[in-house]
This record gives sequence, structure tokens and C-alpha cells, in this order.
Amino acid sequence: MPAFLPCKRILLFFKPQPENSGVNAPNAMIIAENISKRYGGQVLFESLSFRINPREKLGLVGRNGHGKTTLFRIITGEEHPDDGKISAPKNYTLGYLRQKLAFSRDTVLDEAASALDRHDDARAWEAEKILTGLGFSSSDMARHPSELSGGFQVRLSLARVLLSKPDLLLLDEPNNYLDITSIRWLTRFLRAWPGELMLITHDRNFMDSIVTHTMGIHRRALRKVVGATEKYYEQIAMEEEVHEKTRINDERRKREIEVFISRFRAKARLANMVQSRIKMLNKMENRDRLQQIKDLEFSFSYAQTTAKYALTANALSFSYGPDMPRLIEGFGLSIGSRDRICVIGKNGRGKTTLLKLLAGSLKPLSGAINYSQHTEVGYYEQSNVGSLVETRTVLDEISADLSSMDRQRARDICGAMLFEGDEALKKVSVLSGGEKSRVVLGKIIAHPSNLLLLDEPTNHLDMESCDALLAALDSYEGAVVMVTHNELFLNALAERLIIFQGGSVSVFEGGYGRFLEKIGWEDERESSSVHRNDTARMPGQKELRKKRAELMVKRSRELKPLEKRIADTENSIIALEKELEKLHGEMIEASQEKVGTRIAGLSQEIHRCEQQIEVLFRELSEVTALHEDKKRELEGPVS
Repeated sequence: MPAFLPCKRILLFFKPQPENSGVNAPNAMIIAENISKRYGGQVLFESLSFRINPREKLGLVGRNGHGKTTLFRIITGEEHPDDGKISAPKNYTLGYLRQKLAFSRDTVLDEAASALDRHDDARAWEAEKILTGLGFSSSDMARHPSELSGGFQVRLSLARVLLSKPDLLLLDEPNNYLDITSIRWLTRFLRAWPGELMLITHDRNFMDSIVTHTMGIHRRALRKVVGATEKYYEQIAMEEEVHEKTRINDERRKREIEVFISRFRAKARLANMVQSRIKMLNKMENRDRLQQIKDLEFSFSYAQTTAKYALTANALSFSYGPDMPRLIEGFGLSIGSRDRICVIGKNGRGKTTLLKLLAGSLKPLSGAINYSQHTEVGYYEQSNVGSLVETRTVLDEISADLSSMDRQRARDICGAMLFEGDEALKKVSVLSGGEKSRVVLGKIIAHPSNLLLLDEPTNHLDMESCDALLAALDSYEGAVVMVTHNELFLNALAERLIIFQGGSVSVFEGGYGRFLEKIGWEDERESSSVHRNDTARMPGQKELRKKRAELMVKRSRELKPLEKRIADTENSIIALEKELEKLHGEMIEASQEKVGTRIAGLSQEIHRCEQQIEVLFRELSEVTALHEDKKRELEGPVS
């Protein structure tokens, strides 16, 4: 299990850039120029240039192994680029989770608070607030850090980074060890983050809820767009479509010119025309065919069954020991043959235990689990990765459980899991965590099933692989029971929920949105209740009403102009984005028709439009921050 230690406030003494340095705008906080990185013969990326502007929240996307974490390490100075440089203002500070574990204080609370500039009772509440948001109880805060599980040590490290209040916060998969309530808290915290932010995560919903810009490493190059991941992927798809259509048109035009030259080269009266065509041919740009990038694309094999129910559990109870609390007590459930059930709740409450009981990996203390006669279970859990035989190849591991399975079928599954050709002959021992997860999924695909039990299957998968998994689950003909903290999966798949909350486990008949509307998370309800109770206990109601009225007038006077600016800026951005979409459509048409002057003009218009959107988003970020600061300043007595 990887563990991380947050850095203290890192001082980066980069040489400040001159104000007239071209693209290096004076308001940029991080400036990367022509960054390249290679490992042996493998090129991760070449000549990447970008900048991070004040208050930008940047989501970094790209497939596993394409260099996202390496780029983070180059920014922090832990690795050096082969070419290029990184610049930042003097004394600009970074907060980053290092891959090294070390604690120096006697309690969790003291360890977290050590990141503060000053630690005293008056400021200890900051550490308590963040630790609570990340799922620590009061008793946890008094424990020694070494007593924590690996997942909670990661949370403690994250708390230290957040409390150090760096200028730029770099988070690499921060939600991997967080439960759903902590992820929701972290989302709200990062939305209000006053500085700059760079975020790597496989959770598209989490990223889209936070970022103002999306930047991706694709084909060893980099593209940054305003907006969430959907805008980025639309932009990439549009550019590649234009490239490919232009390449095809160019090749057709070249063939026509070559035929003309070949046919009329010997005719003296057409010599000038032939020479003109030769010059035209020499000037034409050679566009390479885009190499196909294969996505994870698969479907789970379905074992036919006519049973109405795949599984029925009656009065299940379980504890890990006589002196241990019962995680599950008197729980019952019937799983229909096409059910989509998601298991949700805080970590450590029994979600994985329940899945192990349903899979038969654990025996209940009491109660019974009955499978239908033809139920075939496909079971995925994190520890399954540890059951892989390190000395086997990927191909051997996927075909190991089914002796009757022919080698070609195993090869096909390897290819679907992105182990093509010689990649399928790699030893399990050299695979990354994400690659091993794909092997386990491949083993499940190889065995036909009609009930999938999946324990956080998205961990270690990149965003594209998560999308493929979601599509495969959506089209699966059998039943799915899945433990997940990913709200995108919950909203897209869940038709029923198993909820671990308030010391008990229950079944909710409905989707995740309905759960949030009707019940919601306990911590969020308590937070809201405390806020209301504090307000109710405030003394001098008559005087308070008067002050509230005065403050409402003041708030309206000071906030309304800012709110109007925000609304006007948002409307301007929407209008420009519509214009940009129209221009891209015209660009595709012009590329197809090979109208060079039109293409050049449209390129200038697109560049102008993108620059205006960029400026407006910076303005929106600044005005929104000013509005939030002013609102907080005026909020106290009224709340």
C-alpha cells in the first residue's frame, strides 16, 4: 500500500520571469517552457509548455503511464526534465504528498497541527476541523500516528498538506483512501481553496466539481482548455477529426497532382503548369496518420439463468471476534437477476465485509445466504490483486482458471484489457497496480457469471478505463452489487442502495439522488443542525433582528454589484463558447473543402475567442473570490 507524507511549505527560489517574456504573462504563478522527459527509449512527453494563473484550479488528465505524476514531480523539483524549465515567483510555496512515510508527533492532532505556522489552542480548531472532515473521530485524534491504518495515514498526510496552506496545492489521487462523506467534504473544501490547485484523479465527477480548467497529456503533447473534462475530450476529438480529414484530403490532392505531373511532364506547352504543380507538391505538409490509441473495451461474459433472484440473504450477523462489535446485525437482502445495487458508507463500517459474506469468502455468525441453482459469481476485491501469481505471464494468469478455454480466447481478453501482443507475455511481478487490477478484471471476464460482486473496482484505473467499466456494467445482463465512493457511478448505475450509516446497515429502495434528497449523509445533517442550533441560542433576539436588517441592507449594497458582474461575465463566457463551437464546426467544413484562406481566418477567430474566454474566466475567478470574501465578512451576525 503506498503511503505519503505531506511536504512542509516548500520554498521554490526560481528566477522570476521578466514581464515582457512573451507567453510568460507576469500574472502566471507557474510557467513551464518546453518540458520533455524520457526514460530510456520511452518518451513520456515532449516540449510541454503551460502556465498556471492566479486562482486556477487545474485538472490533469491522461492515461496511466503517460506522465501525469512525473509532471507533478518535475514541478516540485523531485525530478528534473531532460529539456525545458519551470519558473515561479520567488518564495512561491507548494504543498504535495510525498511517497515517504514519517511522523514526528505523539498524537494525530499534534501531527496535523505541526503544519500550521503557529500551534496553540486558538488555532487547534483548524486542525480538528480538517481532520474531522477527512473522517477522523475525536478518539482517533488522540492516537499515535503509527497506530493508524495505511489509509488513515494517507488522510493524516493530506490534512497536513491542507493545513500548511501552500500557494499551489498538488493532489495526486487524493480520494483513493477516502470514503464518500470525506470525498464530499474535500470537494467543498477544494472549491473554496483560495490559491492555485493541480489535481490528478480517476474520479471524473470529483474533478469536474472542482476544476476551472482541464489539462491533458495526449500523444506526448499537452492541451489546456477552459472548463471541465468534457470540454477537453470534445476538443481533442474535434482536433483529431480535423487532422484526419485534412490528411485524407491532402493525400487525395497529392495523388491528383502526381497524376497531372506524370501525364503532362513531356508536353512542352504545359511545362509551366507542371513546374507549378511540382512546387505545390513540395510545399504541401506531410501529415502522419494518427496512431490508434486503444481504449479498454470489454463486456462481462454472461451465464444464462432463468432464476428470478440470484441470491437471498436472511438475518445475517457478523463480527471479527467475540470482543469485537458486530459490523452486521440481522441483515436481509434479496438480489434480483438484473439488480443494480451500490453499497455506500464510511470506511471501516462493514461494506467490504458484507461483500465477502455474499461471495462466500466469510461465514456469517448467524443467518444464511442462499444462491439460486444457476448463480455464477464474479467477485472483484482489492486483495484479489495479491492472489495473482507473480511468476506467471498476464496470458497465463487470465487463462489459468479455465482449462477448456482456448488460447485465442485468452489472447482476445488480454487485448481487451490493453495487453496486446508481447504485453500479454509480461510477468505479473513487473506490472503496476493499475495493470494488475486489469488482470483481475480479465480473469472475471474469462469466467461467465450472472452476479458481479465488485469492491471499489475503479481504484488504480485511469479515467478512460473507468468510463469503459461503467459502459460494461451498464450493458451487463446479470446483477451487480458494487461497493463504491464514486458518485458518477452511483448516479449512473444505482437503482437500490445498501447504506452503512448510524451504526446499522439498511436497504434503500431508490437511486443515489433520491437518497440524498430523502435521507442524506449523517455528518452533513449534523453540521447543518449544529449551525441552526447555534443561531437559535444567540441572545437578544429583538436587537439581533435590527442588526440583521441593517446588515442585510449593507450586504445587498456591497454584494449586488459583484453578483451582477459575475452574472454578466458568465453570460459573456456562454456566448463566446457558443461562438467557439460554431467556429469549430466551420473549421471542419473548411478543412473538408480545403479552403486555405478560410482555414487561416477561422484559426485566428478561434484563437481570439479562446483568449477572450481565458481572460473572462480569470476575471470570473477573481470576482467570485472577492464576492466570497465579502460574503464571509458580512455573514457572521446574520447566520
